[in-house]
Amino acid sequence: MIFLQLRTIPLAALALPGHVALMRLLPLLCLVTASPALAAMVTKPITYTIGKTTFEGVLLYDDAVKTARPGLVVIPNWLGVTPANVKQAEGLAGSRYVLFVADLYGKDARPKDQGEAGKASGALKADRALMRERVLKALEVLKAQAGKAPVDPKKLGAFGFCFGGTTALELARAGADVAGVVSVHGGLDSPTPADGKNIKAKVLALHGADDPFVPEKDVQAFEAELRAAGVDWEVVRYGNAVHSFTDVDAKLPGKAQYNAAVAARAYARLHAFFGELFGG
Repeated sequence: MIFLQLRTIPLAALALPGHVALMRLLPLLCLVTASPALAAMVTKPITYTIGKTTFEGVLLYDDAVKTARPGLVVIPNWLGVTPANVKQAEGLAGSRYVLFVADLYGKDARPKDQGEAGKASGALKADRALMRERVLKALEVLKAQAGKAPVDPKKLGAFGFCFGGTTALELARAGADVAGVVSVHGGLDSPTPADGKNIKAKVLALHGADDPFVPEKDVQAFEAELRAAGVDWEVVRYGNAVHSFTDVDAKLPGKAQYNAAVAARAYARLHAFFGELFGG
C-alpha cells in the first residue's frame, strides 16, 4: 500500500545567502514523494488448552497489509516463548506471513534458565507423541485465526530453531497437512524413522556442518528416512557453522555460536523455500 505525502521546503531554510534564486522558485519546490505505509506489527497472545493444561502462543502479523497470506507455525528454541524469541519471529514475519509462535510447555511452565529449558525440552524429546500433540494443536490454533487475522488457511507451514527444528520435523512426521517445514539448526534424529512415510510436506533442513550436537550419523539417518519415504527434501550444510548459528545470544565457541553471515544465508533460504511453495 502506497500513500502520497506532500512535502514542502520551509521558507526559513531557503532565506539564506545564496538561495535568492531558489526563493523565486519556491512555488515549484513542492515535492510529491511516495513512501510505504508504516508497518504496524500486531503481537497478540493467544491462549488455548490441551486437556487441563493452558498454553499461550503469540500471533504476529503486519496489519498494514490487508491481504491474506501464508500462515506459519514458529517453534522457538528450548527456552520457549520468550521476548527474544518472539522478537526473532517478528523480524521474520515482515509483510509476508502470519506467524504463530507456539507454546510447547504451557503458560505456567516457562523455563527460567537453560537448566530448566534442558529438562523441559528433554521431556518432550523423550515423548514424541506428546510433542506431536502439542505442535499439532498449535497448527490448529493458527488455522482457526482465519477470518480474525489475515491468514490463508490453505497455505500453511512451519519452521523452528534448535529444539523447535526437531519439533517442526515431528509435525511433518505426524502427517500434518502443511505445504512445507523447515528445521533451522535442529536435531534430525527420529526414534521411529518409519514415520517418514506419513510426511506430506516438503522438508528443508538448514544445518551447521560443524554442529557438535547433531552427529553425522543423525544426518545420514535423516536423509535415508526421507529417501525411503519418497519425500521432497533438501539438507543445506553451512561450512564453519556450529549449533544455534541464528541465535544472537549463542556464545559458546565451537559448540553453539551465532554466525551473522550464515544466519543471513539461512533466512534467505527459508524465505525462498516458502516463496517457492506459496508464491511471492
